[in-house]
Formats: sequence, structure tokens, C-alpha cells
Amino acid sequence: MTPDVKAFFDEATFTVSYVVRDPNGTSCAIVDSVLDFDHASGRTDTRSADAIIDYVNQEGLTVEWILETHVHADHLSAAPYIQQKTGGKIGIGDRITVVQDTFGKVFNEGTEFQRDGSQFDALFKEGDSFHIGQMRGEVLHTPGHTPACLTYVIGDAAFVGDTLFMPDFGTARCDFPGGSSKTLFESIRKILTLPDETRIFVGHDYKAPGRDDYAWETTVGEQKALNIHIGKGRSIEEFVKMRDERDATLGMPRLILPSLQVNMRAGQMPPPDAQGDVFLKLPVNKI
Repeated sequence: MTPDVKAFFDEATFTVSYVVRDPNGTSCAIVDSVLDFDHASGRTDTRSADAIIDYVNQEGLTVEWILETHVHADHLSAAPYIQQKTGGKIGIGDRITVVQDTFGKVFNEGTEFQRDGSQFDALFKEGDSFHIGQMRGEVLHTPGHTPACLTYVIGDAAFVGDTLFMPDFGTARCDFPGGSSKTLFESIRKILTLPDETRIFVGHDYKAPGRDDYAWETTVGEQKALNIHIGKGRSIEEFVKMRDERDATLGMPRLILPSLQVNMRAGQMPPPDAQGDVFLKLPVNKI
């Protein structure tokens, strides 16, 4: 089956969100939504999420799933806001518990912060499946960028999050806690066993040098032949050396500290204080 896919690009964070629709019905899923956040003022905005909600309403769609490919470090998730407006269940990989344990300590969250993934409605593992109307979605566990990364294969489409980028931009960084370039290579190899004609929808695009426009759709065949990091049969030894050396030169994402605190809670803000005010922490020399 070929799902209908509508992309929403947030240029502030270079993130692509998707509405994935059953072509024979009105059921849909939303993948990797964005809550707008101004780091300087600490203010949130819902314009990106509202654009998705408006599309869903205009098309008369029923949201069955709000899916996260992983705990994002570069943008805040709008999952709970969208769920409040449209319904649907929030899903993520079951290794979220590893991420919650790691960053629960980094942010000194204490025992009141649950580290069992209970903030989400569904925790997926390798081989699980779900349905969007009559469409069946399959779950691949594809860690490496983070321990909890998933790829959702829905019909002839694969939503890979940050594991792969467009062929001219390469692959995801692996230097966050729990990341591994060797593991990422193995995860990519798993994705590339899908049929060559499988459409791949990436989670970000940054315009590779020489390309004027943003892009987010490619295929398994194109990735195998053209990906500058893993294409043309590059060995795991070559990839690990390249990826580790490249990651050592990268700075941290601008929104990593607010993003992790919110996204490990399924998009919810930390609990308010006695006056009803919400605060995000700024750990020093911890990441």
C-alpha cells in the first residue's frame, strides 16, 4: 500500500513533520511534530503544530497515532498539544526508559520523575506493528543516533527520523549519550534491506552544499547508491572512523537542554512549582 504523505517543514529547526494518511480512508498518523520555542525568551508557540492541525481538520482526518522516532535534541515535541486537539495515541520506542534514566540524572529530576516510559501511550519494540485505518505499520529498532531510535515502515514509506539524511548530506551524529557509530551503521544496514523502491522520509534537512532547495524524500535505492557516508558499499570500519572524527567537530544543538527535558516527558513541560510557574534547568558541565 502507498500511503499519502504530507510534509511540514520547520526552517527554524530544519525539522520535517509528516501526516501519513490511509489512501483508502480518513485515518492518519502524525510523525515528529514541532512545538515552537524561543530560546532567548523561554516562550513557546504552537504555529507549527496548528498548521498540522488545520490540515487534519480541513481534510476531515482522524488522528490515530502521534509518533516520535526518538527523543529529539533539537526541537520540542508538540505531541500533547496535538493530542489534546485531535486525539490519537502517542508512541515511541521502548528504549525511552534508557534515555529517561540517563537524562533524569543529568537534570537531577529526582524520584518523582518516572523512568518507565509511562508518559507515552505506547512503547514500541522491534517487530511490533500498528494500524492507521487499514494500513499496517511495522516497527524497526534503529539505534545509534540515540538508544531509542525507531524507523516506522508504513506501506512503501519508511520514516527514519535522524538515522539517515538525504543522500548528499549523509547520516546522523552518534556522540550523544548512548549513541554509537557502529550501532548506527548496523541500523542503516537494516533499513537498506527494505526494497529499493521504498520511499525514505528523513527527519531533517540542512541543504547540502550545492543544493538550493530543502528536500526530505528519497528511496532505499538512492541511499545505497548515493549516500555520501554509507553508499557504494562503504565498510563499517570506514564509516566508524569518518563518523567519530566528524562528530568530534560538532557543537551541541542550540535547543538540546530544553528539548531533552520536555521530550523525555512525551512533550510535557516539567511540573509547575507551587505558584504554577514552569522552569527548565540549565545543568553546567554535564553534557
